[in-house]
Amino acid sequence: MSIVDPRTGEPLTADTSEPQAGQPTQPEAGEAPEVIIDVDASNIQQVLELSMRVPVLLDCWAPWCQPCKTLMPVLEKLAREYQGAFLLAKLNIEENQEIATQLGVRSVPDVKLVSQGGLVDHFQGALPEKEIREWLGRYFPAPEDVPASPEEQAADALAAGDAATARAIYQELAQQYPDHAPYQVELARALVAEGRAEEARSVLDNLPPEERDAAPARGVRASIEFGEEAPSAEELAALGDRDDSEAQYLRALRRVADGDYEAGLEGLLALMKRDRAYGDDAARKTLLRVFDALGADHPLTVAYRRKLFAMLY
Repeated sequence: MSIVDPRTGEPLTADTSEPQAGQPTQPEAGEAPEVIIDVDASNIQQVLELSMRVPVLLDCWAPWCQPCKTLMPVLEKLAREYQGAFLLAKLNIEENQEIATQLGVRSVPDVKLVSQGGLVDHFQGALPEKEIREWLGRYFPAPEDVPASPEEQAADALAAGDAATARAIYQELAQQYPDHAPYQVELARALVAEGRAEEARSVLDNLPPEERDAAPARGVRASIEFGEEAPSAEELAALGDRDDSEAQYLRALRRVADGDYEAGLEGLLALMKRDRAYGDDAARKTLLRVFDALGADHPLTVAYRRKLFAMLY
C-alpha cells in the first residue's frame, strides 16, 4: 500500500522522517478521539488525516523488542493523563513492514510526533518517564494533578531520611532502564545513605567508563570516601576541647560525611583562613572534593566556590 501525505496528496516517503516546521495544534472542543489505538494498513491513512486536527504520537514497536515493552506502558499512562491532547497510535512494524519503511523507521522503539500531516519531532529508545514528560512539555501543557514521578518519590524519601525506600525505587528503575546510567548513580547514592558503601562502590565500578568518570559518579564516590576518612563518634569525642588545625579538620570532615554540608564547608573555609598549610593544603583540596560530591550546580557549590575564589584572589 502507499500512504498519502494529507498535506499534498502525494505518496508519503521516508523523507518525512526529517522534522517539519510548526508546532502541534490542540484538538477542538468535543473532537478528541480515543486516546490509544492500534495502527495498521487499514487505518494508517485515517490516522495521518486525523493529525490535521489532533496531534498523533506514533509509537513504532516490535514484539521482539524488550525496550518497546518497557516504553509502551509509560506512553499509555501519559496518553491517559493528557486526556486527548494527543492520540497515541501504536504501529507493530513486524506486521506492517511496508508502512514502517515509508515512515522511515530504522530501529525501535521509534516515537514520532505527527501534526498537520507532518513530522514535528521524534525520539528513539526507551527513555525514562521523566525525560518523556520533559519532551512532551515542549509541545503540550502539563496535565493537572500529575502524580509524583518515581524520581520525585525517591528524592522525597531521601530528604525524609528513608534511604531504604529511595534505594528500592532506584533498584526498580535501574532494572527497567539498564542502559540509563543516571539511575545506577542514584542507586549508589541511596546505598551510601543507607550505610551500604561497598554495594554502592560496586554499582559505580560497573558503570561504563565514560559514566564512571563523570561528575555525578565521582560525587557519589567522594561521599563514600568521606565516610571512610571521617572520624568515628568515639574518635570525635576523644578530641575533647581541642581547637588545633587537626581537630578543626576532623570535625569538618565528620560534618561532611554526615551530610551537614554547609557546616562542613564553613569549617573547611575557616581552616583555610587559619592554617592554609595544614595537611598540604588539605582544607582547600577537601573543599573541591565536596564540590564534586554536591555537583557543579548545587547552591552550596556555587556559594562556596565564590567564597573560595574571593579568599584566594
